[in-house]
Amino acid sequence: MSAAMKTTLCYRQAALDDIPALSALRLSVNENRLSSPDKVTLAMYHDYLTTLGQGWLCEEDGEILGFSVADGRDGSIWALFVRPDSEGRGIGRTLLGMACDWLFAQGHPKVSLSTGIGTRADRFYAAHGWQRELQPGDREVSYSLAAR
Repeated sequence: MSAAMKTTLCYRQAALDDIPALSALRLSVNENRLSSPDKVTLAMYHDYLTTLGQGWLCEEDGEILGFSVADGRDGSIWALFVRPDSEGRGIGRTLLGMACDWLFAQGHPKVSLSTGIGTRADRFYAAHGWQRELQPGDREVSYSLAAR
């Protein structure tokens, strides 16, 4: 790709106007799919972006490629998703870093999350120093990362 054709990824805080696009992106993923799309409502996005936490997104040419949402109540990652055709560009790593930095700045001593067993996300967190915990019978794997 020539320099003239190269576009820049833009990271910013997610806004309420972004909620429909965030929901559509969440429903487009290949892994960690919702068993029922009704499980995560637009009202939940609203609550996380206004009172329960904070969210960030990555866009390119006005199109949202990925987003993360941190839950300020318990220091967890509520959402981290990247469009399937945009994976492998470092977007998820950057968005996760933004969410973790915010949670640590809020005073949380560690960040936690869960994901599907055997997924790319499972391998990603394990490879990047997160502490993996799996209990017998669990359907998801839990991860935590201590503040540095």
